[in-house]
Amino acid sequence: MNSKKILKIIISIASIVLIIGIGYFAFYQFKNINNDEKKDNLSSDEGDFSNKQLSFDNYMSQPPIDYSVFLKPKKLKAIYVTGWKAGSSKYIDELIEIANTTEINAMVIDVKSDDGYITFDMDIPIANEIGATNNAGIRNIEELMDKLRENNIYPIARIVVFKDPYLAEKRPDLAIKNKDGTIFRSKGVAWANPYNKEVWDYVIDISKEAAKVGFKEIQFDYIRFEENLKVELADLGPLANEKSKMEIINDFTEYAVKQLKPLGVFVSADVFGTVITSKIDAEIVGQDYVEMAKHLDYICPMIYPSHYADGSFGIAYPDLQPYEIVLRSMEASNEKLAQIPEGEHRAIVRPWLQDFTASWIDHYQPYGPKQVREQIQATYDAGLDEWILWSPSNRYSVGGLLSE
Repeated sequence: MNSKKILKIIISIASIVLIIGIGYFAFYQFKNINNDEKKDNLSSDEGDFSNKQLSFDNYMSQPPIDYSVFLKPKKLKAIYVTGWKAGSSKYIDELIEIANTTEINAMVIDVKSDDGYITFDMDIPIANEIGATNNAGIRNIEELMDKLRENNIYPIARIVVFKDPYLAEKRPDLAIKNKDGTIFRSKGVAWANPYNKEVWDYVIDISKEAAKVGFKEIQFDYIRFEENLKVELADLGPLANEKSKMEIINDFTEYAVKQLKPLGVFVSADVFGTVITSKIDAEIVGQDYVEMAKHLDYICPMIYPSHYADGSFGIAYPDLQPYEIVLRSMEASNEKLAQIPEGEHRAIVRPWLQDFTASWIDHYQPYGPKQVREQIQATYDAGLDEWILWSPSNRYSVGGLLSE
């Protein structure tokens, strides 16, 4: 073969190699560009998997349920649910059906009830010591929270604070006492001592456990002194000589909010409706409406018409005129909270309304849809947007609620 033919073959082979090389290079560059464009165009729904919660290194594990999906309704309209009803599939399903067919969008559920029992199992030293969860009505808290989430019902934990006969009887060192060292009881019921820091921390520990399982708001009830307590006849400890009842309740309120806020929950408290207008009542139970509102996210006055004395707000028999009582009391609340300077924190007012018949008073009427709707309308007419219905039996006047 002559040299020209050899050179021609070499040139041909080189050309083929060059063409293949250029083609491969172009393909590789196009692929990289296309991949970069795909990365740049990832939607927020697809997300950034660089910080994925699941990995193929441990594909059998999965993250815990994220209860942040409980979105707070813009205007909360709630009903109260006992621990026993919440723990019963039959009853909770009936209450969920009310929420699904009416304007109700939240439930206030007992976590620590009036008798001092905790309604679901939790690992807290004092609770374990005294057996506070032995009578728990909610056996599967995760299942309950799942049901509420699936039905878009906002969960609020009701935690009774200082009315705790179970704790007081099991731990007399934490109880309000008489001067002679015996346990103070009113109508046979013992109370925990609001001046005792160990009582505070017990309540906060329970609240934290409620937040951990998914409750988005902690609502304190009985955050006060027993109304028949005579301080001069009681032994409340040395701190009672330094701080008034109002001051210690304010201190607890502020402490509770600081402890719970890092968990991402709202904090609310129930107060007597009469403390809005009566300084005497406020001092007796230790609830300073304005000062508490400076710390809380929500303040919930219990303005049941049946609980007002005859002649309140110039109304002869309050239970017979629910609209007028609710309107007047909430107008008084607006006026009272106006004492807080503009720009400073002020709790949103969310009143408790009456959905029960107070047959034990002289001048009462049966409460049903009409009376419930009148109270709701009065709440709106006073410029408020949220409310909670109280029925100790959890039987509600559905006819007084708007359809969903």
